Amino acid sequence: MGSPLRVLHAVVNMNRGGAETLIMNLYRNINREKVQFDFLTCKEGLFDKEIEAMGGKIYRIPYLTEAGHFGYLRALNTFFTEHKAYKIIHSHMDKMSGFVIRAAKKAGVPVRIAHSHNTQSEGHLFTKMYKWYAGTFIKQNATHLYACSQAAAEWMFMSEAKQTFILNNGVEIDKFKYSNGKGSLLRDTFGIAEEAFVLGHVGRFHEQKNHKFIINLFHNLNQEMRDLHLVLVGDGPSKKEMERRVSELKLDKKIKFLGVRDDIPDLLQMFDLFIFPSFFEGLPVTLVEAQASGLPCIISDSITEEVDMNLGLIHQLSISDKDLWIKKIMELKKELPSREVEKEHLITKGFDIKHTAASLQTKYLTVGEM
Repeated sequence: MGSPLRVLHAVVNMNRGGAETLIMNLYRNINREKVQFDFLTCKEGLFDKEIEAMGGKIYRIPYLTEAGHFGYLRALNTFFTEHKAYKIIHSHMDKMSGFVIRAAKKAGVPVRIAHSHNTQSEGHLFTKMYKWYAGTFIKQNATHLYACSQAAAEWMFMSEAKQTFILNNGVEIDKFKYSNGKGSLLRDTFGIAEEAFVLGHVGRFHEQKNHKFIINLFHNLNQEMRDLHLVLVGDGPSKKEMERRVSELKLDKKIKFLGVRDDIPDLLQMFDLFIFPSFFEGLPVTLVEAQASGLPCIISDSITEEVDMNLGLIHQLSISDKDLWIKKIMELKKELPSREVEKEHLITKGFDIKHTAASLQTKYLTVGEM
């Protein structure tokens, strides 16, 4: 058997974000004798050791914030000039993918995939304008357009959205199957009573995820309900500010900051309700995982309806009305649904990672032979 087809994935770093989690889920489930992943990154990431253990190469170039506009473009051009063997570049940097795939085209990389994982750019006005400018290079330089949802395709590719391949954010369904025993064990570990009602959130501490809303919501709920706890999983630039806010509200004993974790399937067993009031999202992997574990979710109505697996677990509400959220949480607390989920349902909806990985593998091998 010959060497595997090596696909280069472009990301800022391989930390536990939504896109990066999907890439790792795909990597673990693809046939690595046929397709191998390599990574063009700018910073160290938590998944780096696992990538190298699976045979992946990690290349690093300085990011825009360190190298400046021209320095970053020079670094991209130099990289692709020196690594001409790649047949496929798969860029996950949203509108910044424009610069990556333009450099790849100049160097003669035949297959150039731009992948949209979001429905809005992060950052302030100047940053958004800069990313918009980078995004103008996608149309003439990409050979294939991918997105995690139709909403993400429409945002990034606009008139080309209908030609976009939707690659579902699949998960390892079996890992998330509900287990009351695991949930009880973790509650013990964190000093949370069995009868307590636990709200959970998994996400990077960034303005996009709207942690301020979560903490204020909990503060109001805590005045109405007894034995209430909130567990926040993740890290990021706004974490310190949120910890200060919790301290000001004297909620330190009720709100736990767990940082970055690699046991998300187990932590979900500990939650009674998942809350996700993001300002914008592509199609969050964490919401697929939460539904796979039978967890009811209250999410903002700015998140695409495509995330709903039709299991009766998703409740979309406006973040402009906190009282609605309080009412819905109290309503759900009285009658929580069964955590049993039909695995076949998620497979039929196309969110089984084994199916997603097999579909992507076929696409890579087909275009790789062209």
